[in-house]
Parts: sequence; C-alpha cells; structure tokens
Amino acid sequence: MKRAYQLIVPVALALISACSILPKADPSDVYRLASAQATSQGTPVSWSLRVTKPQTSEFLDSPRIAVVPKGDLISSYANSRWSDPAPVLLRNRLLDGFQRDGRVTLLSSDDTNLQADYELGGQLQAFQSQYRGNAVEVVIRLDARLVRGSDQRILASRRFEVRQPVSDTQVPGVVAAFGQAGDQLNKQVVDWVVSQGNRA
Repeated sequence: MKRAYQLIVPVALALISACSILPKADPSDVYRLASAQATSQGTPVSWSLRVTKPQTSEFLDSPRIAVVPKGDLISSYANSRWSDPAPVLLRNRLLDGFQRDGRVTLLSSDDTNLQADYELGGQLQAFQSQYRGNAVEVVIRLDARLVRGSDQRILASRRFEVRQPVSDTQVPGVVAAFGQAGDQLNKQVVDWVVSQGNRA
C-alpha cells in the first residue's frame, strides 16, 4: 500500500505541472449592439409580426466582429466579440426598433413558436467593417423578405444597405459605428415593413 502511494504522488504532481503549461484562453471584450433610436408613439397596426434570424455565411454566423482589411480577405478583431452571433444580434436589434417605433405592437421572434400574420426574414450579406484605402466604414447589407404567415408566400423583398464611416478605428469606435448603422437600417426596415403590411 505504501509503495502504491509512493507511485501515485509523483504521477499526480507530474499531471498538475503539465496542466500549468497549457495555454490560457485569451480574454475577450464582449460588446453589445447599442441603439440611440428615439422612442415614438405611432398609430398601432392591427396585424402581428414575427422577426426571424436572417440566414448568413458561416463566418458571420458567429460572435466574431468581422473586418475586411483588403480585397476579399475577411478577418476579425482580436480579443473582441459580440454578445451574440451577428444574425441574433441583428434580429434582436430589429425587434427593439419595432418596439421603439410603436406601430407594430404584436411582435414575436423565431425563439417562440407563435403564429403571426407576417414574418420578416432574409439573408444577411454583410455585417462588417471594411477598409477603402485609409478610410474605414461599417457595412450592413440585408436582403429582407416579408412573408405571409398563413401560407409562407413572399409578399415583398428588398435589399437594404447601410454604410457608416468610422472616425475612430479602435474597436470601441468601430462598435459605435455599428450602432449608428443599425439605427439607420432599423428606420428603413421598419418603415418598409409597416408600408408593405398595411398594403397587404
């Protein structure tokens, strides 16, 4: 028994020392997509809306903060990430935009299994900062689709693209530009959905 104990102790010490040389995960700053959109009290519509996560590429379907430094090369900022993958971030930002606008009050998302008159979805083509020479801008490009909930028929589709110049190329400045671009996109998408829903 004593000999077995003498063998176990050195093995355990060796394992402990081996663990200490394993690389440690880099700490990350986690950012949310903030909004400065004002709250308004529009005339409420009678129909309901379900906002779904847009489909996107494998790279954008992650919490990485994407950047295109040149040409077709896509990368991400080191030690920084979003609080959620980009499609979730944008969906939640759109939901918040509808709530702040006040006209569409019967809202749900694809996280719940609720029936709605209309469904907003689409394809997220760009959600990144990109360099154009020495200038940097945030680009959000959404191919939106408004679908009728009862039969999934596409009622309308439209491409939205917002470009927001970045004055401070440090990550907090880039994140702030994403927030400004999100506000612009929200205004355009909310107005379009309300117009199309009322027309349908």
